Amino acid sequence: MTHVTYVTLESVSYQLPDGSPLFSDLDLLLDQRRTGLIGRNGTGKSVLARLIAGNILPSSGRCQRNGSVYYLAQQISLEPELTVADLAGVRPILCALERIEQGSTTQSDFDCVGDQWNIRQQLLDQLAQNDLAHLTPSTPASALSGGEAMRVALMGAFLSAADLLILDEPSNHLDRQHRLVLHEQLQQWPNGLLVISHDRELLEHMERIVELSSLGLTSYGGNFSFYAQAKDQQQQSALQQLASAKVERKREEHALREQRERLERRQARGKQQASGSNQAKILLDRQKERSQSSSGKLRLQQDAARQALSTQIRLAARQVEQQQAVFVYPPAASLSAPVQIAELVDARLPQGAKHLRLVNLTLMRGQRIALVGPNGCGKSTLLKVLAGQLPVISGVARTCVTAAYLDQHLTFLQPGMSVLEQLRALNRELADGELRTRLAQLGLNAERINQPCAQLSGGERLKAAMACVFYAQQPPQLLLLDEPANHLDLPSIEALESMLKQYRGTLIVTSHDEAFLHAIGITHRLEASTSGWLNTSV
Repeated sequence: MTHVTYVTLESVSYQLPDGSPLFSDLDLLLDQRRTGLIGRNGTGKSVLARLIAGNILPSSGRCQRNGSVYYLAQQISLEPELTVADLAGVRPILCALERIEQGSTTQSDFDCVGDQWNIRQQLLDQLAQNDLAHLTPSTPASALSGGEAMRVALMGAFLSAADLLILDEPSNHLDRQHRLVLHEQLQQWPNGLLVISHDRELLEHMERIVELSSLGLTSYGGNFSFYAQAKDQQQQSALQQLASAKVERKREEHALREQRERLERRQARGKQQASGSNQAKILLDRQKERSQSSSGKLRLQQDAARQALSTQIRLAARQVEQQQAVFVYPPAASLSAPVQIAELVDARLPQGAKHLRLVNLTLMRGQRIALVGPNGCGKSTLLKVLAGQLPVISGVARTCVTAAYLDQHLTFLQPGMSVLEQLRALNRELADGELRTRLAQLGLNAERINQPCAQLSGGERLKAAMACVFYAQQPPQLLLLDEPANHLDLPSIEALESMLKQYRGTLIVTSHDEAFLHAIGITHRLEASTSGWLNTSV
């Protein structure tokens, strides 16, 4: 089958503003195959996506586009001035339509609309089909939950009818039902598709996986399961080649040493024989010169052999991907924490589904609660109330311990400050070296921790937020985590799972990833239902 190529990358490199290389000499063809782009946090996946979309230029190399490209970034802005039309990417078209309907004959308005004269009705139809009929194009984006905002943004992407669609972490914030809807939409998309994701289930629907790593771009012709198997085999083969090269160097070093020792023994015997003979001085001098010449030639030959062996090892080592382990320290749990951690008595929430706004909840020490429900039901609102960030309309809301809230939009991070600066302000007891060590173990190196948080990738920003929450001077006794695995690569998710399983405080977490909830040892589920919030033990 012949595929239409929409984007061609040739020897593409990109340097960060400080001049350090992010990636180098990348080659890639993007065609009609559903392609998943994966890689560790901070390798440059989102930068590469923006480069492919034409939002930024490469430092060197060439990016050739054949057709239109639509790029949906992973960070969806919910600023107060933005609307549903902005999230869907159609506000300029709608504004141009309104001006034309009011009598405008400006060519730029007609160019903006193009052949999308029915875009307003298409958007309304899509909202209705996605259970968002209560929204209008002018609805403020700030009124939407994270999942609702992502669904609207995805509508805009599919309405674009672009030749190549680039989606950066599109399943973030989506509940189970709408993740399945997304899977179906991606399978039906007729044109080129590039999906950046760490969602293993989503990646199973791809036809090709491309990995961005320290080795560059590597393409695997299959879904995620095929990639995982091929990747493991590739890594094992590279490790075996490296081990073989090291064994060969050790064997050759032994042989070279024996060769050198044999020569030295011959030279010693020759010197001894010469000293006991009556040969003329000129003959002895010539014999000495020959011996020194042989010794010099051998030294050069052995140096060349050693250099060749070292080169062989370096080449073998380059094929082994260096992956830094990720580790998260659990916050210390207080032995003096009260038995009752928090309570909500006839508490009426300010936002969320109407039938779920009345909440009665008693939270006990050591409970590990999964807060689950569809997008827009009020999960984030409930967490904000428990964190003391939102007041209830009526009733009682009381939290008796230090609580820490990790919101899904990471709003408490200061964009212009580095994570090291923010962490220093939150913990003045830990030495600077200890803070740096903990950030490094999270996968944030010395260069990244000193950059403004706005310049970090989505996964790196989440790690920065995790550090500020988990490593604060006063350890939280109640952790309120809103979709904490969003944006994280797989090793980082596993490290977070391990930390939360060790955490001895009280935990409430929202997540649509059942495997993640199972891994962290959930004891209770607080689940949205048609009759209200249901609290059940696991």
